[in-house]
Formats: sequence, structure tokens, C-alpha cells
Amino acid sequence: MKNCSLLLSFTVLVFISAWPVNGAEPETNGQPVYGPRLERFAYPYPVKYFAVNSQQQQLEMAYLDVPAKAGTANGHTMVLMHGKNFCAATWQGSIKTLSEAGYRVIAPDQIGFCKSAKPRQYQFSFHQLAANTRALLDKLQIADVTVMGHSMGGMLATRFALQYPDSTTRLVMVNPIGLEDWKALGVPYRTIDEWYQRALNTTANGIRNYQRNTYYAGQWRDEFEPWVQMQAGMFRGEGREQVAWNSALTADMIFTQPVVYEFPQLKMPVILLIGDQDNTAIGKDAAPKELQPKLGNYAKLGPAAAAAIPNANLIRFADLGHSPHIQAPERFHQALLQALAAE
Repeated sequence: MKNCSLLLSFTVLVFISAWPVNGAEPETNGQPVYGPRLERFAYPYPVKYFAVNSQQQQLEMAYLDVPAKAGTANGHTMVLMHGKNFCAATWQGSIKTLSEAGYRVIAPDQIGFCKSAKPRQYQFSFHQLAANTRALLDKLQIADVTVMGHSMGGMLATRFALQYPDSTTRLVMVNPIGLEDWKALGVPYRTIDEWYQRALNTTANGIRNYQRNTYYAGQWRDEFEPWVQMQAGMFRGEGREQVAWNSALTADMIFTQPVVYEFPQLKMPVILLIGDQDNTAIGKDAAPKELQPKLGNYAKLGPAAAAAIPNANLIRFADLGHSPHIQAPERFHQALLQALAAE
């Protein structure tokens, strides 16, 4: 339905709590400091770890596994894939809503992000992250899933659906990035070393200003601030170089591995939820001045993506930005549940 309005060797599962340690968080100028794996940052549900032997190294993949609310189970599992500047924790509103609607919800932190391992050397690819996620689901004995990805997670969810079509019953994308090929459009390539130096300059003020303008279409509310501090806190701690290096490696993955050309190959039902005010485009600040205004135009990119996907349902939010599930959670979740019920 188009344009509607509205394998590797994987080993053990280790169940370990990841709630903050007792005592006050360390602070810098009154702002929290988190470890390179988001130590001391509280997640809304207990964190578990999947031990994975990947690329000749032992790594840990953090994830949330939230059952359907008692008495509501519908037999379906939803896998949530976070964006580059997001974590499993930022899905908290969606997890609660989906659990109450009867879904079991699996929300991983991908390798290189948040509470998961941040290897010094790793061949990051969407194929690899999709394989890591499929291995986690295999260990949990989950066969068929609906996959929902936001931002970079939309690119990963697309790759997962293409890589494992027989186990992907539905694909949901929330303001996915990668709806255009920035390199092909003329955005210059940044080396990983350049991305690294850029990441080392990360500040809370810079994050907040970017989120206000891009994630929330110029709006700001106090409840957005924890997501600023979640990201900035990792860059205040002793592990900031490790965090910045993984940020650089994954930025290169995003820029060099477009999925937009493969949209016509998606065979399962696809739901696109798009905040039209989004203006995200990786590397836009380095693009020629005349090109910058043409990049990240989601009011055009959303319909174009829906037209390229054989079985797409496009739901647009004219006044919302890059993170509609955080900016207007009630509206977003009402639209999401209605679309899921209609499939």
C-alpha cells in the first residue's frame, strides 16, 4: 500500500545487570561523566549481554529484552535498531508502548555503540551488524521479527531485511538516514582520521543545538536533555578517545555503504514514518554551499523512498523533525500501532 497518510561463531548469553553503580555520578562542571560503554548511565530496563566471537575477537553486545505486558502477548517480536547518536535507551517510550500492545521487544546496542564493546579494530559494515543481530535472535530462539530502525538504524534495518527476508515479516523505518547517496551527490569524503578529530570536539552545547534544529524542528523541552548528556557524557570521561574512534569508524560505514539503491528489492510490507522537518545529511557541513540546502530534504525524500519500495505505507508528520517518536510520542505511537494493525 503506497503513500497512505496517516556464519560467525557466536557463543554464550550472559545475563548481567547494567544499572548504575551505587553512589553519585562523577561530574565535570556539574555535568555527568560516563564511561566508554556508558557506565553509570541508567537504562529504563535491565541490560543483558550477548558474548560474541566476531572477527577473531571476543566482544559483548548489550541489549534489552522486554516481554509483552502480562495478558497482552500477541506472539510477535519487535526488534528496535538505534541510530548513530542514539542507544537502546532512547527507545524507552516505544518499548513501553509496544510491550503494552502485546509485543516482545528486543533492543540491542550495536557493537561500537553505547553499552556494547568498542573495539579498536573492526570491519564495520551494515552486513556485519545485521549478522550480529541475527545471531542474538538465534540465541534467543526468535525466528520471525518485525524490524524497526531509526536514523542510522533505518539503514541497518533495511540491510537486515534484505539479508534475512524470510525472517523479516515487516520493516518499519523512522526517519532513516541514507535516503540519498551523499557521496554521489557531491559531498566530499572525510577520512576516518578526520572524523575522529571531529568527534573529539564533541560538546554538550554542540549536541544540544544540533538536536534542537534537526531532531525537534526548533523545539526544546527539558525531557530531551538526558539524551544530550547520554552522548556528551562519554566524551567527558577517560574513554573519550575510544568513543571518538568508534564514532569515526561508524561514520565511514554510513557514508560509504548506501542502501537506497536496493529499496526496490524489499518484498515485505514497509512502514515509513517521516518527520518532514528533518534535514539530516551526513557530511553536509563539508559540502559546497550551493549543495547544502538541497540535502536532507525529508519532505521530498520520504515520498521518493515510498515510491521506490514495492509495498510501502508512508506516514508523514508535517511539523516534526528527525526524532518524531521522542518529539511527539503520543501521535507517533498512535500512528505506528494503527499501521501495524493494518498490515
